[in-house]
Amino acid sequence: MAIEVGSRLPNTTFRTYGADGPGTVMADEIFAGKKAVLFAVPGAFTPTCHKNHLPGYLARLDELKAKGVDVVAVTAVNDVFVMNAWAEATGAKDRIVFLSDGGADFAKAIGLELDATAGGLGIRSKRYAMVLDDMVVTYLAVEDQPGKADMSSAERLLESL
Repeated sequence: MAIEVGSRLPNTTFRTYGADGPGTVMADEIFAGKKAVLFAVPGAFTPTCHKNHLPGYLARLDELKAKGVDVVAVTAVNDVFVMNAWAEATGAKDRIVFLSDGGADFAKAIGLELDATAGGLGIRSKRYAMVLDDMVVTYLAVEDQPGKADMSSAERLLESL
């Protein structure tokens, strides 16, 4: 069953890449007690994710903060090294939190995994965006068409705040 508005985010372990290299972080360490935006992409460096979805959030980060958002994070079913390279390549490393869900454990836990095996990508995350208030989902938009980042865009999310 997929996560929905009113659901509590599971306290899943993510991998991150910090000053000391790769490490782990629990969801509650990032989101508990905060108003947060979490968006997911099927893959770092994939065309829609790299050219549209992430840049939209990066460009509107100040607007999100002005609306009371404490943290903006992105997750993908990629290893921590790919996520770190993506953060560095986009200039978003110190502005957006990059959360690796390498085994798709988080995507599966919230029921938003995507089987992209036919395209050679394996199990990935669906593209979505959510607003969390102390780890409770207050807004959720899941894309229903591959290659689109409309419903889960920063622009749409800003309209909900």
